[in-house]
Amino acid sequence: MAKTEVILTHNIVGLGGESDHVKVAAGYARNYLFPQGLAIPLTSANKRRIEALKQRRAEREAHELNTMTELSRSLAKLICVVTVKTGEDGKMFGTVTSGMIADQLKTQFDVTLDKRKIHLEHPLRAVGDHEVELRLHQDVVTTLKVRLESSTPPPAIAVAPASEAKKDDSKTEKRGRRIERSGERAEPGQARERAPKGEKPVKVEKPVKAERPPKAEKASKTTKSE
Repeated sequence: MAKTEVILTHNIVGLGGESDHVKVAAGYARNYLFPQGLAIPLTSANKRRIEALKQRRAEREAHELNTMTELSRSLAKLICVVTVKTGEDGKMFGTVTSGMIADQLKTQFDVTLDKRKIHLEHPLRAVGDHEVELRLHQDVVTTLKVRLESSTPPPAIAVAPASEAKKDDSKTEKRGRRIERSGERAEPGQARERAPKGEKPVKVEKPVKAERPPKAEKASKTTKSE
């Protein structure tokens, strides 16, 4: 495949920046780079433009650095929420990728960020908060807080209606009354003892009062002396 050498007039990711000399396929240069104004043929006349291209490149890179620095400060304060599906045990179905995070940044905050700047060592697989590294520029690195929330509602906790609760209280009260009636009622002044479980209640006998001796009859009046 024939190659040709060109001078880039714009930054092309993966190829180079303004003023760079690169070799590309002749067809690629002829059909895409030249028509789009992204490169010019490497000739003695075009070499005179290199200094101007270098100046434009320096201005562009300085602007990108400032823009990414400001963006990093803003992103560090945000919490990007990603809604995921989970099972009853709370485990996620699938994973969250850098592309999904980039989509949510655009949807929630109107921030357009190349997913390649979102660095994940591995896809996110657990619900909760995660810190994701963002490589916005070769000199700008920050972190973004990503929160994975489940879209599955938590299981409802069954609560007994108030009427049912009242019925239970009534049953408990009646049961207590029956137990109380089953024991022997104590006489006034008589202590009631609770019978051990499984035995008949013990009745405490009322102490017997000692009988008082009959009062001595008063001596009959002496008859009048004759």
